[in-house]
Amino acid sequence: MDTSTPFKPHPRCPAEYTLGVIGGRWKIPILYHLFTGTKRSSELRRLLPGITQKMLAQQLRELESHGLLTRKVYPQVPPKVEYTLTPRGHSLKPVVTAMCKWATEKQHRVG
Repeated sequence: MDTSTPFKPHPRCPAEYTLGVIGGRWKIPILYHLFTGTKRSSELRRLLPGITQKMLAQQLRELESHGLLTRKVYPQVPPKVEYTLTPRGHSLKPVVTAMCKWATEKQHRVG
């Protein structure tokens, strides 16, 4: 262990910020599916069984407010809305990938 720079704990864990941005039941699955490209809300609903339209809209708004995705509305009837990750959103790919890898390795080893 390197003792030249002793560990100085922060009053709060810095990862709490990340959890505040991407925490919750649906945000990571939404990001996971957007890593492959732009999606419409109807596509995301199909990819996320169990999510309600209201919850999907709320989660997408929160991700947008944190600068992780952009929302593009096309002026047509019915309205067409697409969601695309921003560079800030794409910067979370290694985090989500690491979580997926950890889950794949550990999910059957509980107990």
